[in-house]
Amino acid sequence: MSILQIQDVVKKYHNHLANDRINFEVKEGSLFGLLGPNGAGKTTLIRIITHITLADEGQVLLDGKRVGEWVTREIGYMPEERGLYKKMKVADHLLYLAQLRGLPKNEAIKEIKHWFDKFEIGSWEKKAIEELSKGMQQKIQFIATVMHKPKLLILDEPFSGLDPVNSKLIEEEIINLKNQGTTILFSTHRMEQVEEICEEIVLINNGKNVLQGNVTDIKKQNKQNTFEIKYEGDAPVLPTNIEVLQEERGLIRYKLHDNTLPNDVLKDLIQKTQISSYREILPTLSEIFIKTVQKD
Repeated sequence: MSILQIQDVVKKYHNHLANDRINFEVKEGSLFGLLGPNGAGKTTLIRIITHITLADEGQVLLDGKRVGEWVTREIGYMPEERGLYKKMKVADHLLYLAQLRGLPKNEAIKEIKHWFDKFEIGSWEKKAIEELSKGMQQKIQFIATVMHKPKLLILDEPFSGLDPVNSKLIEEEIINLKNQGTTILFSTHRMEQVEEICEEIVLINNGKNVLQGNVTDIKKQNKQNTFEIKYEGDAPVLPTNIEVLQEERGLIRYKLHDNTLPNDVLKDLIQKTQISSYREILPTLSEIFIKTVQKD
């Protein structure tokens, strides 16, 4: 079942077409990657989903209803450009933002304490936002985004400014929220993290969605008949129906010629060599991203 539906969304700014009939759906409870190069139209689309900006044509449905002012309580949005009030104390700021999103004061206080304990940051409670490092502010922004328990969580570059330890901490919390049933729309330039945690993606370029689907399926569709073997002992005599891409002691990477079957090559190598491992090399999401954008 889809919780978010983007239907023929168009947005123009003067002579610039930021979104050009974008269509995709996000399944309830999924972790969905919204990808694209700078200027592709991702931020414009997010602003339309969150009802900050209105579409010129098309519509966005959340839970089957056209988005309106009511989505403030159903969506948690963490923008790439952070928006914290630097002079406010951390706890006061979180309480203010929670109440803006409809949480009663007593529930908001309970949620703030829960997240302070989880992140072990209770000592920050009375500090002003401006006293915190960029990474610490990032944690506070994350808490502000999730503590009203939104149905849809939109994270735009959530790991920006975080060191590897805190990046891993936030990633684990994103997975926890997903496992608890939250639907997450995740926008980032870090393809390795998309590949690690997202189930489905849409790639936007020049205002259009140019690639979408299941991450595993997309990688299989873009495979290039490339394989790797690891062997023990002497180097094998290689068959003529492959193109060797990399060869070093104990390892060979190769590409099959047209009409050559992987099993035929493996059968030939096994007869001459002690093979310790064999695998097909699928392209990374980063490679597919670059290839698709350049082609488009």
